[in-house]
Amino acid sequence: MEISMEMDTTNRPDEWIIEQGMAGHKLPILDQSGSDTINLYPPNPTKLMKDEEAIRSVGDRDKLFARERPGWKGYVEWENYPEKKAKAHKLLTSQTFPACPDFMFGPIPPTNPVLSGDDFKAWHAAIGGEMTTVADDSWRTVLREKHPDMLHLLQFPYNGEPPKRLVTSKAITPNPLHFVRNHGGIPYIEKDKFELSLDGLVAHPKTYTLDDLMDESRFPRMEKTVTMQCSGTRRIEQIALYGGQGDEVPQAPWAEGAIGTARYVGISLKKLIKDCGGLIKPAKHLELYGAETYVKDLEVGNYVVSVPWSKVKANEVILAWEMNGEPLPKIHGYPLRVVVLGYIGARSVKWLYRIKAIENPSRAPVQTREYLYFNQQVGKYNQRPTDGIQIQEMPVSSAIMSPWTKQAIVHVGKIRCKGWAYSGGGRWPERVELSADGGFTWYSVPPENLSKKGKWTWRTWEYDLPCDVEGWIEIVCRCWDNSLNTQPLNVRAAWNWGLHVTSSAHRIKVYSINKSRETTKKRLDKYEQLGIPLAPLTRYETVPGQTPEEYERYWKEHDPRDVDE
Repeated sequence: MEISMEMDTTNRPDEWIIEQGMAGHKLPILDQSGSDTINLYPPNPTKLMKDEEAIRSVGDRDKLFARERPGWKGYVEWENYPEKKAKAHKLLTSQTFPACPDFMFGPIPPTNPVLSGDDFKAWHAAIGGEMTTVADDSWRTVLREKHPDMLHLLQFPYNGEPPKRLVTSKAITPNPLHFVRNHGGIPYIEKDKFELSLDGLVAHPKTYTLDDLMDESRFPRMEKTVTMQCSGTRRIEQIALYGGQGDEVPQAPWAEGAIGTARYVGISLKKLIKDCGGLIKPAKHLELYGAETYVKDLEVGNYVVSVPWSKVKANEVILAWEMNGEPLPKIHGYPLRVVVLGYIGARSVKWLYRIKAIENPSRAPVQTREYLYFNQQVGKYNQRPTDGIQIQEMPVSSAIMSPWTKQAIVHVGKIRCKGWAYSGGGRWPERVELSADGGFTWYSVPPENLSKKGKWTWRTWEYDLPCDVEGWIEIVCRCWDNSLNTQPLNVRAAWNWGLHVTSSAHRIKVYSINKSRETTKKRLDKYEQLGIPLAPLTRYETVPGQTPEEYERYWKEHDPRDVDE
């Protein structure tokens, strides 16, 4: 329940939590723009409304949003039909939907899936027609294609990452463990019904089947090992510092697993454009269309972004149908997806069905109103899309996969650490450094402890970090790429209202139990003799650190606490 004016002078059971900023969404905003301070109270939960007459006036949803093509389940073509977009928009604005839970100021649910995405589910159900079963169909695909230990951050549209212990278990990420960031439901497209069109500012627009694209007599194969990273990777660190609001709410609370590396097979987009006679002036960008339905600000469309011709011309945009030696999984874009080397994952469109040559970057919302990097002075009440930098190449970044923050570690002078490092734009990690004292002293991970160097890929690493300390320490990881770019040392330097690109040095706090020290070893031996487990760290145990005899002996040999006059 939100705080109301009537309750402002009455303590509640959660009063202390509210006062201490642990439920910031319940706090009134203080208006101090005048001579008096005025409390602006959060509204009560949204009262649900449904304008039945307006909804009926839209027409038969099953006919309006029926299946567009045989063998294309869960796909509706929006971009060619503005009148269809308008009808869907009217459906979504003629009713209200339950509010999303606020997990940036309130607690993150201890569940898997963490967030359910009820708003997106409700929007798709309200549109109806081909969208009616998309959420359920997509979840069934997740359960079928993904590893049972995946962390489901958002059930729909599906956002998921592997648990830390499996993120860097292999230099090439197995398909069931590769992270997924979807923006809508998963369309099911049969291979023999698939078509890809290339039109717009090209000399000879054409349509291709998948067999056409796979014909090696027409298009040479391209095979690349590529690391793909979501710009939301490590977002939880920004959220823990300050709340924000990026592409939509709820924001998936990504940790360090929104990154993965796979070997893709396909063809260069450049070759396909050449097959169409090349671009014609004034084409400078390629607009990429994904078959899923995406809802942004209650406006409906297909997933559309663009990449510059310069990127395509350099053979750095792949049209891929194979991932790690297998046909693309449905959740990763079967039958055809885009893989943009070194760019933010959002540009690597899944379920690709159209490419359009255009003059300027796409005006679609994902390109113009999302994935923007704002200055820290830009926030909820003053942001404009043109104030943000469109995120393309990913900056240098790294993360510690083991140990985990708040863990206690028993060791004899070295703490075993492992993790990943990556830099976008064709750069690569040249050096990975670790610190056990918050970033004052740095140790370089030996080259032999890093995975193979590659132009478009991460490097996984392992290192035994020297540590002589007993007690809480802060382990920090940073990477230097081959251009000597490195990471800012604190999260605040990377914080932005969109909660994108947490590129700061990764920091974890762990409790060092240094068994190389005689006192610590003696105490641990005592615990073992008494059969007392070491966890949890904060639990009080009735195991004295000294016997009464040892205590008395000490003060016989040392001065007392206070001195005489």
